[in-house]
Amino acid sequence: MQPRNMSMSGVVDLAAVKAAQEAKAKAEQARAEAARQGGGPGAVSPADLVIDVDEAGFERDVLQRSTEVPVVIDFWAEWCEPCKQLSPVLEQLVVEYNGRLLLAKIDVDANQMLMQQFGVQGIPAVFAVVAGQALPLFQGAAGKEQIQQTLDQLVQVAEQRFGLTGLTVDPDADPGAAPQPAAVPAGPYDALLEAAVRALDAGDFGGAVQAYKNVLSDDPGNSEAKLGLAQAELLQRVQSLDPQRTRKEAAEKPGDAQAQIAAADLDLVGGHVEDAFGRLIDTVQRTAGDERDTVRLRLLELFEVVGADDPRVSAARRALSRALF
Repeated sequence: MQPRNMSMSGVVDLAAVKAAQEAKAKAEQARAEAARQGGGPGAVSPADLVIDVDEAGFERDVLQRSTEVPVVIDFWAEWCEPCKQLSPVLEQLVVEYNGRLLLAKIDVDANQMLMQQFGVQGIPAVFAVVAGQALPLFQGAAGKEQIQQTLDQLVQVAEQRFGLTGLTVDPDADPGAAPQPAAVPAGPYDALLEAAVRALDAGDFGGAVQAYKNVLSDDPGNSEAKLGLAQAELLQRVQSLDPQRTRKEAAEKPGDAQAQIAAADLDLVGGHVEDAFGRLIDTVQRTAGDERDTVRLRLLELFEVVGADDPRVSAARRALSRALF
């Protein structure tokens, strides 16, 4: 189903939203079918969050599970020394995410076909599968902080674009128990979502923001409300900007995070998607600490406005990973 705020397509580029919504719908159908057949009656143990996967079990253990939870794939080999450094870090982090991620470990020596299908050129290599869609994350060893930033982005995309709220984890559950998808609040929220659209059409961006927040306060995983909120907040921010002054300040202060963030908002609303992304990625490279994280988070928000499946978002995500690592 098309999001109700597709009427904004003349203001911001939302060409990729339909594909994302279709993938989300497929994921929801798969979860509903599993529930109908009695699947997923119990919680998983922390030990079940890290699994070894081979070619025979890939469809069941990765593709099907990715309709419930983002699956991180660690391509490794026994002889690979960097793999021995990276794999324990990935395992620790996935357990810390407490069901919001699943880690699938694939031995490339025993699973050459999977290695070829993913286009792995060297190991360690880390990918993700979300609602059946493969995403490259990074290659080579990396520090825990950088990896966590990448996983934070993955969790955010999975929740906001595909409604994947993860698995329920019970420390007392028996390892090997069938997974239980996290509870999803009941809807519908048609009246609140329609009110948000009416506010947008009337130029009442503050009202639209509040309407979307009303939905999310009851249903934090509602992808339509999250998308609408990101768009409404963007338009609300831009409404208060003086374009000429904003662009002048950005040109004069290339290292000023707030100046570049404001200019990037203007770029996106004006349809200059790649300019907006490139501006913030350059700023990530120039900044550090909290300021850098502020820029990174705004970039993630703009990714959500454009749509996770847009090729410009995919390219920018790769560029952001390179800038962070």
